[in-house]
Amino acid sequence: MFYPYKASLQQSVPAKKNLRVVERIRLYFIVMIFMFVLAGCGNDEPYRLKIGDRAPEFEITDLDGALISSENWRGFPVILRFWDTECKYCRADTPIFNRYFDDYRQRGLKVLYVATGNETIERIDAFVKDLEIIFPVAFDSDGTLTDSYQVKMVPQTIFISPDQKIITAILGGVGAAELEELIGEFLVN
Repeated sequence: MFYPYKASLQQSVPAKKNLRVVERIRLYFIVMIFMFVLAGCGNDEPYRLKIGDRAPEFEITDLDGALISSENWRGFPVILRFWDTECKYCRADTPIFNRYFDDYRQRGLKVLYVATGNETIERIDAFVKDLEIIFPVAFDSDGTLTDSYQVKMVPQTIFISPDQKIITAILGGVGAAELEELIGEFLVN
């Protein structure tokens, strides 16, 4: 007597093993695809500061040893200038910053020149003396402040409103008209 059912069962045992292997391979690929999708969901790109963002908080010691803190400068317009001694724009427009600060410091203007980490204290001191800078100057030797403001090139001037929002950032030289246009409205009478 012939039992086709029994024969098919005997043939299906290797087929079942093959089916299990195929199912395991499918499961492996599904798990791998799921892991790739999950890995792609993360945003590895760092956040980029934009106009209107809250300015990063900072604390830095100026060349005179005074601690300068963004917390203490809340409520005032702030100009942060990232620079180095080899910068021709920095040398050219520093007198403009000096005059502007001298005219408006009594009305709340805060200016901080931040020398970037590739400088030396001797070169910074010479620059400050040569240009008779009258506002605070700090040396960001470890690059902490430069990194927090995402400065890649100098000179870069960042304008911050009294409520600690970034008004704009200018790469290159800055003129008196730009200073007045960007900060003038925030100066208390």
